[in-house]
Amino acid sequence: MFFEQMPNWVRKWYPDVLWRKSPQEKTLYLTFDDGPTPEVTPWILDQLDELGIKATFFCIGANAQKHPALLQEIKERGHAIGLHGYNHVRGMYKNTEAYFADIEKGAQYIDSTLFRPPHGRITPKQAKQLSQKYTVVLWDVITRDYDASLPPEQIEKIALKYTRNGSIIVFHDSLKAQKNMQYAFPRAVKQWLSEGYTFATLNDPTTQRPND
Repeated sequence: MFFEQMPNWVRKWYPDVLWRKSPQEKTLYLTFDDGPTPEVTPWILDQLDELGIKATFFCIGANAQKHPALLQEIKERGHAIGLHGYNHVRGMYKNTEAYFADIEKGAQYIDSTLFRPPHGRITPKQAKQLSQKYTVVLWDVITRDYDASLPPEQIEKIALKYTRNGSIIVFHDSLKAQKNMQYAFPRAVKQWLSEGYTFATLNDPTTQRPND
């Protein structure tokens, strides 16, 4: 069974992880995983500029090493950066020492106190230890844009169905997710804006409002 929005009984196993921000505030936290990707990330950045909002990019160290100028462009355009490991390793299925070594290798190329576990696969013990150095971020809504078996329209429906106040929402700036993401992400954001939501990055407590 796959949960687009993880139930509370699962979240209780991970008290050291950030799943959602304040439910009292009509603010959303848009995130993109797996970049920077030259074929995809610039398009996202242009869309975000047009929409007048900021996002948080959880980048893979190996990609940041290959494309440092693109990583710098994300920052210069006002978005937040988070670490997504070096080789996209699943902590739950990896020796903890090797898993942490991969994270630290990624940190050589991505300077951030935000960390998102690749695939969300991490043990509570690993999360607790990492939380001493990082804000460990999972999500309130995962759109499943990476799933090529799902039509783009379904990705948009998932995003709109589960999003609520304080949601941390996952899209991907990867080739695998490109088609679904490019369809669903701008459409969903326009709908959220029409409903009065504002947007913020995960390292910024102030909301980012759309351009007038």
